[in-house]
Amino acid sequence: MESPAEALVRVLRDAGASVATAESLTGGRLAARLTEAPGSSVVYAGGVVSYQTHIKVEVLGVPQDLVEAHGVVSAECARAMADGARRLLGTAYALSTTGVAGPDRQEGKPVGTVYVGLAGPGGTRVLDLTLAGDRSQIQAATVDAAVGALIAELDGEHAAARSRAGQPPEDSGLG
Repeated sequence: MESPAEALVRVLRDAGASVATAESLTGGRLAARLTEAPGSSVVYAGGVVSYQTHIKVEVLGVPQDLVEAHGVVSAECARAMADGARRLLGTAYALSTTGVAGPDRQEGKPVGTVYVGLAGPGGTRVLDLTLAGDRSQIQAATVDAAVGALIAELDGEHAAARSRAGQPPEDSGLG
């Protein structure tokens, strides 16, 4: 049976698209999950693990005034990270992760506060998640959510393209 990461690699490959990552909360786990899938080198360009704020600003181009106004644990930062990774690595899509894995609150936000950014040709959106569990469980659930979000995005784009072409919806087998 195909794993979610393998399904994502397949769908990206079939679409002729690529993806990059910008990670904070997940510390490289999203990149590791994507590269576990055979054939991922065709679609995964690379990523930036931006655990410290200055890396988000200096490498990914997250505006300092955004950080000062909203913090790094915010939807705004997740959006800017995803946009920055997409621009920096020249990919069709980018995923970002930021949040609080614990054990302590950060920027006044409770453990389990997570934002996943998804940048693509149609714009950038952010998933606002509240996750439970220990540090490892929150990180794993964030990776699952990021992979699932991009699969859903690509599946939705595929269905929309088929509809525009006057073709019936197709079961992608991703669900």
